[in-house]
Amino acid sequence: ISRGKYLAFEILNYEHLGYPPGFPNPEQEQYTAPQLAPDTPRIQLRLAGDKRKHNEGRVEVFYNAAWGTVCDDDFNIHAAQVVCRELGYLEAISWSPSSKYGKGEGPIWFDNLRCTGKEKTLAQCPSNGIGVSDCKHSEDVGVVCSDKRIPGFKFVNTILDIQVEDVRIRAILSSYRKRIPVTEGYVEVKDGGKWKQICNTEWTQSSARVICGMFGFPGERKYNARVYKMFARRKRPTYWDYAVNCTGNEAHLSSCKLGQAPSTKSNGTCPEGLPVVVSCVPGRDFAPTPMTGFRKAFRQEQPLVRLRGGAIVGEGRVEVLKNGEWGTICDDKWNLLSATVVCRELGFGTAKEALSGGRLGQGMGPVHMNEVACSGFEKSVTECFFNKEALGCSHEEDAAVRCNVPAMGFQQSLRLSGGRSPFEGRVEVLAERNGSLVWGTVCSDGWGTMEAMVVCRQLGLGFASNVFQETWYWPGQVSADPVVMSGVRCSGTEMSLSHCLHHGAHLSCAKGGGRNAAGVACSETAPDLVLNPQVVEQTTYMEDRPMFMLHCAYEENCLSSTSSQAPANSYRRLLRFSSQIHNNGHSDFRPKAGRHSWVWHDCHRHYHSMEVFTLYDLVTLNGTKVAEGHKASFCLEDSECDEGIEKRYECANFGEQGITVGCWDTYRHDIDCQWIDITELKPGDYIFQIVINPNYEVPESDYSNNIMKCRCRYDGHRVWMYSCHNGGSLSTETEETFPGLLNNQVTHR
Repeated sequence: ISRGKYLAFEILNYEHLGYPPGFPNPEQEQYTAPQLAPDTPRIQLRLAGDKRKHNEGRVEVFYNAAWGTVCDDDFNIHAAQVVCRELGYLEAISWSPSSKYGKGEGPIWFDNLRCTGKEKTLAQCPSNGIGVSDCKHSEDVGVVCSDKRIPGFKFVNTILDIQVEDVRIRAILSSYRKRIPVTEGYVEVKDGGKWKQICNTEWTQSSARVICGMFGFPGERKYNARVYKMFARRKRPTYWDYAVNCTGNEAHLSSCKLGQAPSTKSNGTCPEGLPVVVSCVPGRDFAPTPMTGFRKAFRQEQPLVRLRGGAIVGEGRVEVLKNGEWGTICDDKWNLLSATVVCRELGFGTAKEALSGGRLGQGMGPVHMNEVACSGFEKSVTECFFNKEALGCSHEEDAAVRCNVPAMGFQQSLRLSGGRSPFEGRVEVLAERNGSLVWGTVCSDGWGTMEAMVVCRQLGLGFASNVFQETWYWPGQVSADPVVMSGVRCSGTEMSLSHCLHHGAHLSCAKGGGRNAAGVACSETAPDLVLNPQVVEQTTYMEDRPMFMLHCAYEENCLSSTSSQAPANSYRRLLRFSSQIHNNGHSDFRPKAGRHSWVWHDCHRHYHSMEVFTLYDLVTLNGTKVAEGHKASFCLEDSECDEGIEKRYECANFGEQGITVGCWDTYRHDIDCQWIDITELKPGDYIFQIVINPNYEVPESDYSNNIMKCRCRYDGHRVWMYSCHNGGSLSTETEETFPGLLNNQVTHR
């Protein structure tokens, strides 16, 4: 392969999502290849350097058989627009001077570019002349292009005159054709509207690793070459005229070297070889089902890395386990190489995107790693070099990833119908009835937040924002009115609604379908409530309060059941504490009920927007509940906010209720019902736990952190509260020493 000739086509691996059925696609321009004058210099562009996404990086130019860079002098958004359009992106988002993506090498081909934005290639922009520059590589320019591609764009290598439209793995053997996902087959490239195979004389395992990664698989394996040799003899392949050479740590094929395959000699044959075949190893979540029983027989080891806060499978904030405690990674120097190590470690493919700035929510606990630098071949991100000092890093800089995941086809069996936008509507599923596939509705009996979360995830629409048990205002197709799925119960982690518990062929739905069918509204963002455990630990105390001062609390069932027989002059012993509840998500936490349905409580003179907002429990060390309390959200408001964030919600004067992103609501220890009645409690050691939003009334991005647990010792006269922590913040071994709820996903099902 001749050096420096690179494949820069964009893989359309995840652009098939498009718009949901029935929603009109926006008007799209039609791509036409640029017609360049004979005297226009022929150049090739690519984005390189320390980049977080495939659509950003240092601008590099191939000219006169050498790769070089572009100086930032006089560079502007118009020049960035020309670069992005030449690479097949719709538009430029921004540009960066002073080698933000690292210093390049070789000549600086362009300096003092003065583009208008209308040029078809950077070579048409006025400049000092190709190769005429007084710049250093510390002035190399970079650009960020939009995610969206120009419709119909074909990468045109003006040096080798190569056109590539798409890449796929095509199952050849009958045993693989019906499998989902496709894990083995020919690697085919679409060229000039025709699918062609690649000659394997120049192919290596490193290239197979990259292909598997692009299609959502963490690794590759050997395959039975004899079978494919027989197949190639029976049906003569059509070979592509070019070879691909990857090092193995590329996140995309677009970063691999491309050259003319010597054995093909541009005549479409491969005399000494066969078509390239890859066999990919799927991750645990995507492996064929026959292995399920075997996998369940053995206890899995505690993982060292996990993703949190993502809306869909394969994305989330990266968290690592160190010294028994989960923490985050600071985004300094976070890039696609390191993100890909995380993705492969978790059973996904290469990284589509390395996200920074807490884009997928802010974590809790320590920041364990900073300035992570992976080679791309590590088995775990914990093996990568990193700076142990995370000084100056806050959770506002938490790193996250979006990984390539296998195409499972889940989106084809579910749709939202009748909504005002693609993000809402009546839920309709494709089911088999009388030997044919038909669309139908889902029974809304018991339909709740967890089921809606699975629907939104399956469609790639983010999180559930609202759940509907009536959909008369969303008239779907009349032919799809009958119920085809009932008794749906989801844990919230399933990838498809069909994976949830349901009645199967024996339907039971008293309400019927049509206007009573289940519906959802989805959102790309969601709130995430997290309790501050230190505040609970620091504010706990006991108070003996006379019964005649607890009249309102008694009316709201905030005392134990034995209080009904207690005389007015007796005392109740109350375990008091403060709760400080933060919204670490990306949208405001709002009560499900509108203010028209809020309940007025005359005794306390306030409205309840959620009848049960938090649960308070004391349990023995073997998990038996011995005392309890609950708190209605009599006032959801912003008590305090992070610097630069304004309060939006306050309860005074029948105001709007909620908790703004970046703010917290404090329930002080001295208000009614902010306690557990421990009058009858025997001295001993207990576990104290608080659960926020216990009935999932309001959708959140992460329910596992809605529970907080402490150790509690009571000697009959004094109380000690210690070792308070949020659910999911400690290792499994440590968490198992705390009985009760492991997280908030087992409270009511």
